[in-house]
Amino acid sequence: MSGTSLDGVDAAVVVTDGETITAFEQSDYRPYTEAERATIRAALGRWPGAPGVQAAAEVVEEAHAELLSRFDGVDLVGFHGQTLAHEPGGRGTHQAGDGAVLAAVLDLPVIWDFRTADVRMGGQGAPLAPFYHFAVAKRIGAEEPICFLNLGGVGNITWVDPARTRPDAPGALLAFDTGPANAPINDLMQARRGLAEDRGGLLAATGRVHDAIVERFLRDPYFRRIPPKSLDRDAFPALGRWVAPLGDQDAAATLTACAAAAVAAGMEHLPRPPQGVLVCGGGRHNATLMRELAQRLACPVLPVEEAGLDGDMLEAQAFAFLAVRVLRGLPTSCPATTGVPAAVGGGQLSRPGG
Repeated sequence: MSGTSLDGVDAAVVVTDGETITAFEQSDYRPYTEAERATIRAALGRWPGAPGVQAAAEVVEEAHAELLSRFDGVDLVGFHGQTLAHEPGGRGTHQAGDGAVLAAVLDLPVIWDFRTADVRMGGQGAPLAPFYHFAVAKRIGAEEPICFLNLGGVGNITWVDPARTRPDAPGALLAFDTGPANAPINDLMQARRGLAEDRGGLLAATGRVHDAIVERFLRDPYFRRIPPKSLDRDAFPALGRWVAPLGDQDAAATLTACAAAAVAAGMEHLPRPPQGVLVCGGGRHNATLMRELAQRLACPVLPVEEAGLDGDMLEAQAFAFLAVRVLRGLPTSCPATTGVPAAVGGGQLSRPGG
């Protein structure tokens, strides 16, 4: 998995039949260099054939190949690619990186292009981790509804009712993008301080939240739209302009509060209150963001490690799990996760040698 935070590539091995999780095995991480990150960033918002897209795809392929070459005993690879543009209902969705290239380099079958089929059928194409979250909820023994909140560049939440038998059963899941999460904060830090992130939320912790900006942000029609729904990484460009007059500390604090407020607004759409929210993704390392969430949500907010899970690798594990579902012809999304009219299996298979 290479997410919208543009930090690097996560890879994780899962033993699974695509329905239940037997074991979690090796995982590893390969950060992007500053030059690689700049190449990908330059291609954001662009579609196949546009300037810079091929260069970004090559960076993504090389980084994935380098990381995956460290793994032994793997039967199948799920390759998400790097999302450069996402416009469901418009031009579609674009993840840079060719699974056929990886299949040839690794000499392994690769499942990739997970989102296109869903978008073509009228779905949002995102989020796609919910079917995995359903399996994880079963594995950790959850008995009441529970939420998984992934805080990457964009935030997304999955509400799971573990009493259901299948992820595509009515009432089993509801999932959607909550709003911007780390991306605006990371972009601010890169532009103002030449840093990739506000590590630990330390800068935001010293600033003052400008509530008028948060309230203006929450007036966007997106937050009232009934889910499922999804966002592009840069779907709220006005945020950057609104915090431009603020000092670094106040700008970071305000963007962090916006990320948490977006999640709180999303909670109003859930079928019934969850017993808790388990947070994964890089955002859970931001102590200021986690405090904001705890203050704004009416249930416990905990890092997924509290449930014995690896919050850095949950998304990577999800695409390993989904790859097996694709291979077995099982659905990977449904109306309650992406708004697609019927359950659908995405992804295409590339084998070594074609």
